[in-house]
Amino acid sequence: MKLDFLQKQTSRREMLRYSVTLAGSAFLAHFFSARLLRAATAGFAQQSPSAADLLASMRAKSMPFPWKRKSLLTTSTMFDGPGGAVTVLNGPDGKFMVDSFVLPAWPKLKKALDGIGNAPVKCVIDTHWHFDHTDNNAHLHAAGATVLAHENTKRRMSEPHDLPVLYRDADGALHDLHFDPSPAEALPEQTFPDSYKLQANGETLALQHLAPAHTDSDIYVHFQKANVISMGDTFFNGMYPYIDPGTGGKITGMIAAADKILSLADTDTKIVAGHGPLGNKADLTKSRTCSSLRAIAFRN
Repeated sequence: MKLDFLQKQTSRREMLRYSVTLAGSAFLAHFFSARLLRAATAGFAQQSPSAADLLASMRAKSMPFPWKRKSLLTTSTMFDGPGGAVTVLNGPDGKFMVDSFVLPAWPKLKKALDGIGNAPVKCVIDTHWHFDHTDNNAHLHAAGATVLAHENTKRRMSEPHDLPVLYRDADGALHDLHFDPSPAEALPEQTFPDSYKLQANGETLALQHLAPAHTDSDIYVHFQKANVISMGDTFFNGMYPYIDPGTGGKITGMIAAADKILSLADTDTKIVAGHGPLGNKADLTKSRTCSSLRAIAFRN
């Protein structure tokens, strides 16, 4: 991607748009082959891939990602794989999981879930509306799980969306990635406006809506006894974060989300990022500092 625009004087809106382009490109690099990305960049192709092709490729190209399983405590497990991270609380009351990977990962996800115990999945919690965190809602619902999320997640999944500025065509024009409304069977069945608590397997799961950050549907899930916090995409550990302004995302909200979790965390807290390795308070502090510097750059 050409960066000569950095030498031009730009408005704050233009800076934000270019920032989304850079963040989106870094994010998409995890999903798309280099060949497809080159084809989406000016000067490399006669015709750009369609939005449907990009979405299909995004799902398919995530599958070679290595799966990693990490025990957080006796009853808690984190899977790092295609579409970020999934956290599972397992016990006699059933499995309670946070997020669900991309759609093609379902057979492997089901096998992984079966591998940590025979109890069924009772509840799946969506940290926000994006497809890489909600793609397997329908499969989990069909298997008997209740899908739980903030009310904005259900609203956003019920609408068509165009995520902004994700690639340039051969003429240099910026394009969106289009999403149709999710099918009814994939929508959250239970929603809440601000906060919600679950008691399961001797654990308390505290769910809290955050001010618009990555999107306007973001929540965190605090496994209070285990001292584990799943932040969804309000935390990209060790990489440039993607913020979706089309559905309310704001850099100031990302900073506020980090501040909120830092106020809850201690040096032993395990912090599950939406993308990137398992983190801790020091990792989130670094991410928060980078977001603050980015916000200062926009203000100036």
